[in-house]
Amino acid sequence: MDKLRAFLGGRDHGNNDNRNILQTANEASTLGWGTRVKGFIACMVIGIVCSVLGVCCLFIPKMGIILFIVFYTFGNLCSLASTMFLMGPIKQLKRMCDKTRALATIVMITCLVLTLCAAFWWKIFALTLLFVILQVIAFAWYGLSYIPFARDAILKFFSMLCSMCVK
Repeated sequence: MDKLRAFLGGRDHGNNDNRNILQTANEASTLGWGTRVKGFIACMVIGIVCSVLGVCCLFIPKMGIILFIVFYTFGNLCSLASTMFLMGPIKQLKRMCDKTRALATIVMITCLVLTLCAAFWWKIFALTLLFVILQVIAFAWYGLSYIPFARDAILKFFSMLCSMCVK
């Protein structure tokens, strides 16, 4: 269990001679395991509540779509930030930029920004809806990258489904 805590907490018991300023700051600002779990749960709950509240706001006339976009996007950001409590911000950012999830990270963050741009600056409903759908797919694909072989299983399932549809 201690190895899991050390791994998720970003603590490396290896060579500390080559530390840079970000690693030193990360080590100086580490939280206790209990505080990390509480922060994770709080951010995740806020993220889920905001996302559900956003979906409920869709039924409000005129302002519903704007409220949905704001709450849903904020909910996704909170959900993403929640994992930073478990791993630490530096390790989370490094993992987000790993070659296995870099594309998913870029698409996810781009869709978050473009959703807000389409809603508030461009005011194009169809484009906003498209970016929300892409945001959901990108966030799910990013999340699946943390589960071993999950993305391979999803791809295999859809390829099998497509091959059945073609016949």
